[in-house]
Amino acid sequence: MSRTYKLAFLSLAVNIAFGGYNIVIGCVTRSWWLLTIGTYYAVLSVVRYTVLRSKKENTAFIKQFTGILLMVMSLPLAGTVVLVTVQDRGTVYHEIVMITIAVYAFTKITLASINLAKSMRNASVKLKILRNISFADAFVSIFSLQRSMLVSFGEMEENTIRIMNIATGSAVYIIVLFLGLNLLRIKK
Repeated sequence: MSRTYKLAFLSLAVNIAFGGYNIVIGCVTRSWWLLTIGTYYAVLSVVRYTVLRSKKENTAFIKQFTGILLMVMSLPLAGTVVLVTVQDRGTVYHEIVMITIAVYAFTKITLASINLAKSMRNASVKLKILRNISFADAFVSIFSLQRSMLVSFGEMEENTIRIMNIATGSAVYIIVLFLGLNLLRIKK
């Protein structure tokens, strides 16, 4: 098994743990935000697992399946934008926790960007699918990070926080939607 697929399985394990954690904490705290994000990561885990376990002869089906699911998964992201607009301001974390989350999120987006660029030179459709999934995962992490950073650092006005959350959340929604559309356009 190549290094790329080993890392993809590691990402799968992290997604499963993160999704489960958010769902459990969301149930305990009755937070729609955590339940929505947890569900997003649970579905993302199913998609990533399906791609990793697929056979070469199923590539066309997996590409369509993943593209459609990414587009469907963009809908809960639209729901999170509504949630942050209407009720959920964000969680205040300690400075050290926020720095750790920021390093993790920016590492994810940097690696996803580098790997997406590398996958464009590679003919493997399965690798391109995994890269799009990683990109979707990274952008949702950035949205979650930004949401918490706005309330953890500084004294921003409530309206400014709301506008920033709407703008970033909408951008992430559109990006994930286009990642799904992009998979449907890949020729094999």
